[in-house]
Order: sequence, then structure tokens, then C-alpha cells
Amino acid sequence: MTTTAIEAEGLVKIFGDNRAVDGVDLQVATGTVYGVLGPNGAGKTTTIRMLATLLRPDAGRASVFGHDVAREPFVVRQLIGVTGQYASVDETLSATENLLLFCRLNGLKGAAATRRTRDLLEEFHLTDAAARPLKNFSGGMRRRLDLAASLIAQPPLLFLDEPTTGLDPRTRAQMWETIRRLVETGSTVLLTTQYLDEADQLADRIAVIDRGQVVAEGTGDELKSSVGQQSLQLTLLQPEHLPAALETVQEVLGVAATPSPEARRLTVPVADPARVTDVLVRLRGAGVDLDGLSMDKPTLDEVFLTLTGHDATDQAATAAGSPELEEISA
Repeated sequence: MTTTAIEAEGLVKIFGDNRAVDGVDLQVATGTVYGVLGPNGAGKTTTIRMLATLLRPDAGRASVFGHDVAREPFVVRQLIGVTGQYASVDETLSATENLLLFCRLNGLKGAAATRRTRDLLEEFHLTDAAARPLKNFSGGMRRRLDLAASLIAQPPLLFLDEPTTGLDPRTRAQMWETIRRLVETGSTVLLTTQYLDEADQLADRIAVIDRGQVVAEGTGDELKSSVGQQSLQLTLLQPEHLPAALETVQEVLGVAATPSPEARRLTVPVADPARVTDVLVRLRGAGVDLDGLSMDKPTLDEVFLTLTGHDATDQAATAAGSPELEEISA
């Protein structure tokens, strides 16, 4: 098997007059988590559907472990698992019955199917609810069951399309641990998300996609470094010390600090972190007492805002009537 799980070049998908995906390039290394970050309607799901052979590209090419998705779709499907935004499980069946059904669809029967079902229920903490009908499951439990179903055949490549949307923080954390474990055991994961913290926590590399195009790609730290410097956050003990603090920062670093509206917090851009100690020494000498301090890198939210001009939440102009969303729900 190649060291590259996914290669895509110039992928295009058009719905009517809308280019939902407009020349996407991706390269995903084997054994990594690759994050595709963007708001709903950006083209993330349509890209996954092309890579998973569920949609045929209108232009460009893509391969999975060296197999062309257009010319060898049946080979590609044997190498992948897909968990979409909406649960593919049957709500009239129990968790056990759903997994047994998916086992049979994947060619497992009898004792092998029973054993695999039992193992997945245990792994995803669903054993106690295994016999309950899915209509009584929470949203988080359904998502875990959906992911379990996609892992029956233990595919080397797993597509996760916004797997934690709508989950509570505890269930999201559990899902993150499951994704990390999958990669540790040799799987490759392509993860789409509109949650910036999720991409930051999980992804080895991140592609920022907006309006059907990849506008930036790299590690989380590379993306953050591309849009600005680190910043020093200073919280003053006494608001009246603000003028002295502003003057000290200007003298030591040669930059202007930005005060917060309540005039107790300063944000200072820092090109050389080694100079922070000089600032603290001078502030003490000036009689400026601090209530707190921190060094912060730019956030992925700031990255997205800088690159696209808007934040990574749903955009009414982008998502409303989006062919991508209409095609999914059809």
C-alpha cells in the first residue's frame, strides 16, 4: 500500500450554475488525520462524496491508495468507510440488530458477525443499550453507533463528515478519543468539520475550504503562523495603571498595545517572545501590578477570518439554497 492515502487534483463538481467544488487539490498521508475545515455549504461534503465514489467529478482526478475513484470505484469502496452527517442506521431496529445487519452486508455471518457486533458495542460504550430500539437513543449514541457500523470491515481509510455535529462536549471528547485510537491502529481519517477546535485538536494537517476552493493548507501551527504573531495578554490589577503600562510596552517593544474596553486588559503583538521578560521587569519597576498574563498564538478562528473575510460558521449567503446541501438531503 502506498504512503499516500488520497491524492486529488483539480476536483470540480457543478450543480446547475453553482460550482460547489471548484478545483480542489488534496494530498493525505497514510496513517494521519487530515482535517477539511469550512462552514456548511463550502463544498466539504461534496468533496468527500466524490472521493468516496458516491459522486462523479465533473473535472479533475482523484485516487485512493493509488486507485482512481472514477475508473476503479469498486476497488476504492473496499478500502473505505464513510460516516455521513446523517445517521445511516435503522431506527426501528436495536443497536445489536443494526450492527448484525451491517455485518451481513459486509460479508460477515454467524459467529463472526456476532463477535464483531459484540466487540463494537463494547468499544463504543453501547453494551448496556444494545437491546434498546434506536428511537430511545440520544443523538450522541446514534452517532457512535453510526461510526461503529462504518468500522465493521475495519477500512484503512475512513471518511468522517462532521462526525460530532450536535453532540454534547462529553460525547464529542469520546468521539475524539475514538478517532485518535483508529489512527494509532493504522487507519487514515479524513475529517470534515466546521468546529475550529476539533480541527486543531485532531488533525495532523488541515485544508481550509471556502466557496468550493482550498484557500490554505498546512499544520495548525503553520496556518496560525501565516496570519500573525503571538500576542501577550496582560491583565492589570489596577485600571489606573493603564497609561504607565501602555508607555512601558511602547518603550520596550516599540509597538502599541490594544487595551480592552474595561481598560484592565492589554493585548500586545510579540515578534520576539524573549523580550516578554524585559516587559515584565520594566512593568514591575514602573509600579504596574499584574493580575494575570498569558502568551497566545493566533486561533484557527482568526486564521479563517483572515483568509476568507468571514468566520467558520454557517453563512446565510453560502448555505441557503446550496446545491451541496440540497444534494445531500435528496
